[in-house]
Amino acid sequence: MVQTTFEEQVVYSRPIAFSDSQTHYCPGCTHGTAHRLVAEVIDEMGIREKMVGVASVGCSVFAYNYFNFDFVQAPHGRAPAMATGIKRVLPDRYVMTYQGDGDLASIGMGEIVAAAARGENITVIFLNNANYGMTGGQMAPTTLPGQKTSSSPTGRDVELAGFPIRTAELLATLDGASYVVRRSLHDPKNIRMAKKAIRLAFETQKHGLGFSLVELLSVCPTNWGMTPSQAQDWVGEVMVPYYPINDFKVHPALANIKA
Repeated sequence: MVQTTFEEQVVYSRPIAFSDSQTHYCPGCTHGTAHRLVAEVIDEMGIREKMVGVASVGCSVFAYNYFNFDFVQAPHGRAPAMATGIKRVLPDRYVMTYQGDGDLASIGMGEIVAAAARGENITVIFLNNANYGMTGGQMAPTTLPGQKTSSSPTGRDVELAGFPIRTAELLATLDGASYVVRRSLHDPKNIRMAKKAIRLAFETQKHGLGFSLVELLSVCPTNWGMTPSQAQDWVGEVMVPYYPINDFKVHPALANIKA
């Protein structure tokens, strides 16, 4: 009998920028996936010791528990303003906000538009799951036409509530924005694309090019009343057609930077 010896090799491990904490997110939620991608990029760029994160209010309110670098908590919708202050006082730091759609696209819309218009050299990671996840799944500015939520049980009526806000497209029109893209977290291919986009967003900040934002389409199985698998399919089949995966604005200087 021939005995085969296998050499143990670690192929997947927890990033240093990712803390060893139990998650509070619901089963199937892709906030954890987004956290992992951000942590991997920060490790690969070697910038953890210079990172400052700003947490929003919403499902991501406890983001500071999951990252192993300096983090602060902002009032609801005010993460871009707090990030602006930190970056201006400490211009050598990498400053990131991590925000959901209820925080960024509703109460914080004025803040994010102003930060982008000023060309603040910060990076925004924006999770869009088309509802207010933390408070019970109410209709958000990003809720799709006809989508049922706890506050729109018969579906979003655009004649009463207006149309969803395509945040990335809106911000890309501002002169101060240098890198604005949309990606998704619903399958492996799109997750890989999302990581590259996050890297380019931080590279934008590294090279002093101005405001950068990566919008990530994210699942919310609990409030959507779906299994995680069904929620992933729904993103690809329903959300992506309304919120297309695209680069809406890319500074020319990024063309020579490899993500």
